[in-house]
Amino acid sequence: MPPPFALLRNAGPVSLFVDFDGTLIDIAPTPDAITVSPDLSGNLERLSRMLDGRLALVSGRSLDNLARYLGPDIALARAGTHGLERVGADGLQLGDRPAPIADAVRVEMEQFAASVAGLHYESKPYGAALHYRGAPDHGAACDAFVGALAARHGLKVKTGKCVVEAVPQKADKGAAVRAFMQEPVFRGSLPIFLGDDVTDEDGYRAAMEFGGFGIVVGRRRDTCAAYSLETPAEVHAWLNL
Repeated sequence: MPPPFALLRNAGPVSLFVDFDGTLIDIAPTPDAITVSPDLSGNLERLSRMLDGRLALVSGRSLDNLARYLGPDIALARAGTHGLERVGADGLQLGDRPAPIADAVRVEMEQFAASVAGLHYESKPYGAALHYRGAPDHGAACDAFVGALAARHGLKVKTGKCVVEAVPQKADKGAAVRAFMQEPVFRGSLPIFLGDDVTDEDGYRAAMEFGGFGIVVGRRRDTCAAYSLETPAEVHAWLNL
């Protein structure tokens, strides 16, 4: 259990970097089956104001997809596609606009998903993913297929809970944390990264580089996070959302 959040805030300026699925909301069988409280956006904006703007969502989802659930005008810094897309709380883009992946990658991955019952293909503006929660016995086959596909197209593979994804090489949640920490509003603060999956380890490590730490949500032994919380509900309680 991490120290009380109020205690950390009273000790000095704190920045929060928070994953979405499995951290703020419960994981669902497919990405579009999630349940998001209508109060979540307003509560996150309130928390951001309390931190003088030092709160950023860092998700594997695209920014467009996050907007479907949080609203297109949410006043919150956020990074999508594992940190590849970044905007400030004012909605203005931070950094260069990434290039989309080749259509051939999407076509092959969609065809592979259609060939196996229970697989779910997720298309993103800058990535493509296979979800195998509905076909767990095909996890190794999905990993092998996406790994070979990514190698042919010069892409990086991201794996997580029953998902494997092909993304551009620069997609990295740690890179998003480092980029945000260079912004005036975040600079000089203590960064805390909350996440639940393997891809969040990059975020934990980046937070540690700036003197902060990670909080893993759920039970994972292979983590560099300093603390843990059991569920998204515990995250909400810890942050007083």
